[in-house]
Amino acid sequence: MRIRLAAVLAAAALVTAGLAPASVQAETPEQAAKASAQSSSKSSAKPVGTVLSSETLKRSLWIPKTTSRAFKLKYVTTDAFGRRTPSTGTVFVPKGRAPKGGWPVISWAHGTSGIGDGCAPSSVGPAMPARDWAYLGTWMRQGYAIVASDYAGLGTTGVHAYLHNRSTAHNVVDMVKAARRFSQSHLPESQRLSNKWVVIGQSQGGGGAIATASYATEFGGKGLDFRGGVGTGTPAFIEVLVSLPGPGVLPVDASQALTAYLLYILVGMREVHPELDIDSALTPEGKQFVDLAETACIIELEEAVKGHAMGDFFNRPLASLPGYVETARAYLGMPETSFEKPIFLANGLVDTDVPMETTAAYVGLLRAGGADVTFRTYPTDHNTTMQASLVDSVPFVKGLFRY
Repeated sequence: MRIRLAAVLAAAALVTAGLAPASVQAETPEQAAKASAQSSSKSSAKPVGTVLSSETLKRSLWIPKTTSRAFKLKYVTTDAFGRRTPSTGTVFVPKGRAPKGGWPVISWAHGTSGIGDGCAPSSVGPAMPARDWAYLGTWMRQGYAIVASDYAGLGTTGVHAYLHNRSTAHNVVDMVKAARRFSQSHLPESQRLSNKWVVIGQSQGGGGAIATASYATEFGGKGLDFRGGVGTGTPAFIEVLVSLPGPGVLPVDASQALTAYLLYILVGMREVHPELDIDSALTPEGKQFVDLAETACIIELEEAVKGHAMGDFFNRPLASLPGYVETARAYLGMPETSFEKPIFLANGLVDTDVPMETTAAYVGLLRAGGADVTFRTYPTDHNTTMQASLVDSVPFVKGLFRY
């Protein structure tokens, strides 16, 4: 019998809530060895946040009607192995003159675009332009500069470790460092960026934003003044979902989007944890789609998996791979503690990508861990929650910058 995803994950969330907090910083011996290896990239010896190159962003990728200047940066950050690596990202400067101290900064963590180099937002724009431009334009009109990492491996060397939240947090924080340094050396005083910043994200980026809020002070150091975070459609307990699939088995309603998300996760885990030998659990059809996910952007991948049953991708349960369940928990688990600043989470009541029940359960864990959490729900789906939540998130963020 098929069971709704919300019911499966909500039940799993309740079980998970009774366990010890996720060890999201845990490393396997293989990871530790890789983290100590020297990267061949020219960025390996430079501090994180160093700007390697800059160029004017092509105008077709500017946030419409609100941008005075926009730039694409290549900068140094940290990947899922703990190595320094290059990433790219964008800087959007709003119209007008910056207030004293510079434009307050929003570091935007984008939603799923894909993991191939051709999916980087700084090269092709967002996967859902109408949705994202309307949302980001609202923040620009409020007087915030927006900086946006592509994430390591998206448009740069290596494979993007999709939903690996610790490395995403590094990418997001280091983008703020890079943008600040760039503004100090390349922009007039009237357009420079402040050291005060918040993180905002949707879906994949919602998870990245909330993870960033946990790590921001540690990763940002004394040079940045982190104020808090906002996540919409924030995925939680994904480690439970990715332990369910097997041959002919997925006891949830698997949409094209969820199938694509799983494929991206498997690509990332295959790259970061080759010791799992994920390919050994794949049928020829499954390997074909996981390989396709390395290059196909989200719209293309969703179309490609249409009509294909996820259970046909596997010749054995993923959970039967030695160490898979524990590794998935460490790779995908969201932080539950160490939130020093307020955070805001929003979810749609009819969101089938990230069911409200899972977010509510995660909020319960955050509050139990001492986090200052504002949680709001709306009669919306996964994509429309962003715009609907602005009525609450705009004043929330404004309050973060008051002191």
